[in-house]
Amino acid sequence: MNLIRQLLEYKLASLGAVIILLVVVVSIFAPFFAPFSPDEQFFEGLTMEGAPLSPNSQFWLGTDLLGRDLFSRLIYGSQTSLIIGVFANGIAVFIGALVGITAGFYQGWIGTILMRFTDLMMAFPALLLAIVLAAIFKPSLWIVVMVIAMVNWVQIARVIYTETLALSARDFIEAERAIGASKSRILFSHLLPHLVPTLMVWGTLGVATTVLLEATLSYLGIGVQPPQPSWGNIIFENQTYFTSAPWLVFIPGTAIIVLALSFNLVGDALRNILDPTLKGN
Repeated sequence: MNLIRQLLEYKLASLGAVIILLVVVVSIFAPFFAPFSPDEQFFEGLTMEGAPLSPNSQFWLGTDLLGRDLFSRLIYGSQTSLIIGVFANGIAVFIGALVGITAGFYQGWIGTILMRFTDLMMAFPALLLAIVLAAIFKPSLWIVVMVIAMVNWVQIARVIYTETLALSARDFIEAERAIGASKSRILFSHLLPHLVPTLMVWGTLGVATTVLLEATLSYLGIGVQPPQPSWGNIIFENQTYFTSAPWLVFIPGTAIIVLALSFNLVGDALRNILDPTLKGN
């Protein structure tokens, strides 16, 4: 509760939290908020020339190239973006934390092997590696989750490794070793609690990166595949109408930017709260 109260002191972060909560509620209860099925094609959803309809009283955000309601597809697409954002980033944080803590705590040849492998992974551009992995495996929701997790854990591993090394050299850890405390006690009772704030911040900020990467992969046609809607593949499907029906690109694009920005605002506020040395920066 104290953390929430401190978070509310940051107005922009509070706004970001409200937006995130709104998107979560809308995505969970999508059937109640969406006026139509996301895959329903309406005969009256296209003009006589076969072009998408602009926003009107029946279709609030217009229709897409197949005459489907854009508003309904955006609502159901939020489910995809959140599932990928939360699960992919959660897996990335878990893998990164596991590698970083193991390498920093045990050091020696174990730490050397793990961190050299991390450096090797960091040498590949994340987007290029994600494209290669997505091209190898048949794109689907959970394959995209695993692909994004596989390219996002390396930065977390490097940060956690550095913090674990610094904590391992602190006096209270040395004191625990001196009195014969087991490694598991030192790790779970003293090291992990000090790493939780960092993991919380990365767990929040990383969602924004994950949402943007999913949108990029879907836009390139190797992310979540139609007819399952995601904000990225909505842009991909309708990009040919960019000039004649710009709402088909700008509206989902704006949704992606707003959600990513909201997670960034909350993550920055958490970083300032959990690390007092950054307060006011």
